[in-house]
Amino acid sequence: MMKPKVAHKEKSADDYQAKLAAPFAVLGLRIEEDWLTDIAYLPADTPLLAPRTALAKEVCEQLQAYLADPGFIFDLSMHIGGTVHQRRVWRAIQDISSGTTRSYGDIAAQLHSAPRAVGQACGANRLPIIIPCHRVIAKNGGLGGFMNASDGVPLTIKRWLLHHEGA
Repeated sequence: MMKPKVAHKEKSADDYQAKLAAPFAVLGLRIEEDWLTDIAYLPADTPLLAPRTALAKEVCEQLQAYLADPGFIFDLSMHIGGTVHQRRVWRAIQDISSGTTRSYGDIAAQLHSAPRAVGQACGANRLPIIIPCHRVIAKNGGLGGFMNASDGVPLTIKRWLLHHEGA
């Protein structure tokens, strides 16, 4: 019996085109054709990987520019998948300036959505830092979640990014 054809490529630890050191993690970059598709937060002790492609090199240079200057504006070819709602949330998040934050509720009101749906879209963001979901916080001024977590390393990363930006 033939197995059905799988429509998507499974991600593995070996399909990164670069692994860049950051103060809070190693950033694993995935690129498909001419598009940045994923930035993963990997453990700080993950071995680094020099960029394998010209685009990976450009992404690394722009991420390093952001780490040196939180006001840096990214200009990259990105593939942003997701649902229509997720893409609307991600566009709204990209409008949040470095050094400022907005609440899940604020974005939900802007998009005629619900705060929980905004949080779920943030958790599904495959291009963190560039689509700065770390700038979305709880209405009461608390951090809220990050990377589908409400404590631990993800919130340490979110705190670092917000502190870096002066938020």
